[in-house]
Amino acid sequence: MTGLEDAVVRPGPLLGQQIGTVLGATTGARLAKLDLHTVGELLRHYPRRYARLGEMTDLASLTPKEHATVMARVAQATVRTTRTGGAMMNVEITDGRSTLGLVFFAKHKGALRFHEGRLKPGVEGLFSGEVGTDKLNGRPQLAHPSYRLFGIDVEDEAAAVEEAKRPIPLYPASAQVPTEQIQKAVGAIFPLLTPADVPDPLPAELLTRRKLPELLGALRRLHQPENDEEIRSAQERLKFEEAFVLQAELARRRSRIAREGAVARPPRDGGIRAAFDERLPFTLTEGQLRVGAELSAELAGERPMQRLLQGEVGSGKTVVALRAMLQVVDAGGQAALLAPTEVLAAQHERTLRRMLGELAEAGMLGGADDATRVTLLTGSQSTAVRRQALAEAASGAAGIVVGTHALLSEHVQFADLGLVVVDEQHRFGVEQRDLLRAKARTTPHLLVMTATPIPRTVAMTVFGDLETSILDQVPAGRAEVVTHVVPAGNDRWMQRTWQRVREEVDKGGRAYVVCARIDPDAKDGADGADGAELVPDEGPAKRPLRAVMEVAEQLAASPELGGLPVGVLHGRMTPEEKERALADFADGTVPVLVSTTVVEVGVDVPDATVMVVLDADRFGVSQLHQLRGRIGRGTRPGVCLLVADAFPGSPADTRLRSLAETRDGFQLAAVDLELRREGDVLGAAQSGGATSLRLLRVTRDADVIEEARIEARSVVRDDPDLDRHPDLRTAIDLLLDGEREEYLDRT
Repeated sequence: MTGLEDAVVRPGPLLGQQIGTVLGATTGARLAKLDLHTVGELLRHYPRRYARLGEMTDLASLTPKEHATVMARVAQATVRTTRTGGAMMNVEITDGRSTLGLVFFAKHKGALRFHEGRLKPGVEGLFSGEVGTDKLNGRPQLAHPSYRLFGIDVEDEAAAVEEAKRPIPLYPASAQVPTEQIQKAVGAIFPLLTPADVPDPLPAELLTRRKLPELLGALRRLHQPENDEEIRSAQERLKFEEAFVLQAELARRRSRIAREGAVARPPRDGGIRAAFDERLPFTLTEGQLRVGAELSAELAGERPMQRLLQGEVGSGKTVVALRAMLQVVDAGGQAALLAPTEVLAAQHERTLRRMLGELAEAGMLGGADDATRVTLLTGSQSTAVRRQALAEAASGAAGIVVGTHALLSEHVQFADLGLVVVDEQHRFGVEQRDLLRAKARTTPHLLVMTATPIPRTVAMTVFGDLETSILDQVPAGRAEVVTHVVPAGNDRWMQRTWQRVREEVDKGGRAYVVCARIDPDAKDGADGADGAELVPDEGPAKRPLRAVMEVAEQLAASPELGGLPVGVLHGRMTPEEKERALADFADGTVPVLVSTTVVEVGVDVPDATVMVVLDADRFGVSQLHQLRGRIGRGTRPGVCLLVADAFPGSPADTRLRSLAETRDGFQLAAVDLELRREGDVLGAAQSGGATSLRLLRVTRDADVIEEARIEARSVVRDDPDLDRHPDLRTAIDLLLDGEREEYLDRT
């Protein structure tokens, strides 16, 4: 690899030095194309897999345009003159079943003699390049690949024998920086390293007790393994390190908040919560009673409650959260409910008022003796309405304040904020959560709610600083909802879809029609997507996504709906327009609502019985499950129709079939986790960059995460500020570099 020869090692910590300083400017410039700039980043660029002599790569699994490194055997090679007078060498390599073409071009045959003398039938090697297509026969090929031949590209026969025994690391690479260049760069680094250059975040006592190798040794085994056992032990150690560093920071956060103390908010006999319980028109489920008792006990303590409430769609999280808020009101405090959108905030305010009735009318004619007030605060309110809401929050007249990001404004003050409830946690970052907490005189209790079921491993990894409560029961009386997948290209099925919508409306139902974007000419990722979390199109040809405005127009004129009023709802409408659209939909004035995913959470229309999701193959499992939760909320059965073009066996097909087969959100979350990249699960910052989870997989490593969590909590309990563990503290600082801190509070 050119560039290594001009290496100059400068004084200072080696891991933090630029690759160009240590291995030369040429090498540094090349590796920078892979976003590798420092020695530490190079060492943390782990092999993707390993090749072994005699173990051929499955050539049939290659996909066009991927940069591949394959192990194969040369089957045949020919050199010929082209029509333009140049020369071409065609090589066929094989894995024993499939073949792959290699092609080399030159001005004359003599220039190809080097390759001709080496690429003889029977020779095995590693071949790297971008997978292209032979224009003559349409078969896959590599043009001008780099290659390394076993038993040839070594200095002596003894070295060839040793080489044949060792696994060969294959790295995430590119056409400009093939895997062998990365191998050489890594190989040039290790002779320069000492244990002092590679501080270990894992405490020495823990390494000894768990029989794990120290960090430098683990990195050497991973990059330059002698055998498979070395790879296994290195990966085991590095997986544990990733989990341990993450869990240590979560434990540190938990410890820091616990030390701050909170005002105890014990339950009060004969208060507003007791009055609310007496007025409930239904019986709480066992799960609601159990979780309610957990929250009540923690609110009564002097350590801040830090709890995540996971609730299956329709499981009654709002009732549980409201009872907790009323306990705080009974104890003289206030509760703030933070929602991600104005539609959802307004929906929450209406729901709380409806559930409380006269208990939400303190100071008003007809209000109950123990009543409080529920106040809404959003950014789009008129000056007069906003001024009144601010006054009620600041004076304490409003026991419950519901709002959006407007609650975070410096102008918003509370008399005695005792509980913060955050709905749909994945929409808020840690800084926003802390801003609201800072408005209290002492640290308020915290309840985080999510309607997206989270597998245990994700909860441990992402919400490790929170205790978890789960509501997995649906209250009695909820209607059944069936789900069908409708092929978008089948005109007869589509006609039947709209006929089914008409039938539901004629029976008094309401129909949602969900689109991925607002305007037909918007591009993925543009404002027109309106919050839809789209997955890539898996089809052979990109097709335009259906949009609210065009679909609403088409449905209004369709013979199947026969002139039924069709409304629209999307994020670019004013709050008043949204409120009017939802009100008209709820009362049946406009029984068909064409909407973006703004109806995903919180919108509660009991008469909604049918939902049609267009381009359903472009939505993730969680979002589809949330959307489906908008129907069947009353006593009428519902039907969800997922309109899609999904190839059999594709990830999209798996997603849709899973949704059709079950309404179990936790089962669907497990399917989602298997299908999605880890980075998607843990937040955008985890999908790349220097702090990504490289080896740890939350789908497979539950035991590792659990063990690391126990060990990390033990370390933080004995050393809360990690004063005796400076290397661990440094590793946490690197993990939380810049904006990446926020991923700890996302899912």
